[in-house]
Amino acid sequence: MIKDAPIKVFSGTNTRYLAENICKSLHCELGKMNIQHFADGEFAVSYEESIRGSYVYLVQSTFPNSDNLMELLLMIDAAKRASAYKIIAVIPYFGWARQDRKDKPRVSIGAKLIADLLSVAGIDRLITMDLHADQIQGFFDVPVDHLYASTIFVEHIKRNFNLDNLIIASPDVGGSKRAGSYSKYLGLPLVLCHKTREKANVVSEIKVIGDVAGKDVLIVDDMVDTAGTLTKAADVMKTAGAKSVRALVSHAMMSDPASERVEKSGLTELLTTDSIPYAKGCEKVKVLTIADLFADSIRRVYENESISSLYII
Repeated sequence: MIKDAPIKVFSGTNTRYLAENICKSLHCELGKMNIQHFADGEFAVSYEESIRGSYVYLVQSTFPNSDNLMELLLMIDAAKRASAYKIIAVIPYFGWARQDRKDKPRVSIGAKLIADLLSVAGIDRLITMDLHADQIQGFFDVPVDHLYASTIFVEHIKRNFNLDNLIIASPDVGGSKRAGSYSKYLGLPLVLCHKTREKANVVSEIKVIGDVAGKDVLIVDDMVDTAGTLTKAADVMKTAGAKSVRALVSHAMMSDPASERVEKSGLTELLTTDSIPYAKGCEKVKVLTIADLFADSIRRVYENESISSLYII
């Protein structure tokens, strides 16, 4: 290690809101960087201060559109060419993670491709949160610190929910492990939903496996895109006699018409994090910040401390 190597935090354009809050928690200034845009849509990245010999943390979620990913890749390349000592990509939301395996012939494995792009660009470490599939960590040949939003959500649940009448639910069988972790930690019952799809983002039918009558239901998932599954599951549970239905998701893409669906659905509330910016004004959506969680992780990585104590579930 370079003795007393400084720490510097930089942000891409669309994750600046989070990077600024991370810097406040770290009591440091957000690094100065310029992103120049050309008329044809191309852009160029340059650092406006020396980063030679520094630990450089680059904060950028890779949510759509693809400019966010390309911006991050250029930030990494520029940092490498500017002689940064270590380059750590801080990606609260890791996009393309739903393409984590070859589930039919002649398809790409997008998550592995993104991992390769980041590695070739020059990262030395990745800090991310709630990957769609845990095995994506194995796509990297550099250390991966995989954080969990449960660190934030569990304390919120304990403070604001009546645990005596609460029941945890998974919106599909694939998410049963995640929901089961909450159920086991909080000592609460678990119900599952079985869904069938017509095609991507289109759910044809959902059935509830378990009794929700008279219960306050909390649906746990890692992401919400168009909210078709989530809102249909909530409506089915209300029909089955649930007293109330809330949802908890780590990443809220909320692609149209998600906000409208949530507003009109049987959901009482949708809890999420600020890993992706949300500004569409749905009153049912409540955003909890992950800035302190990531700031603490950055500090621990920099000081070579364990981060396992941050893991609740």
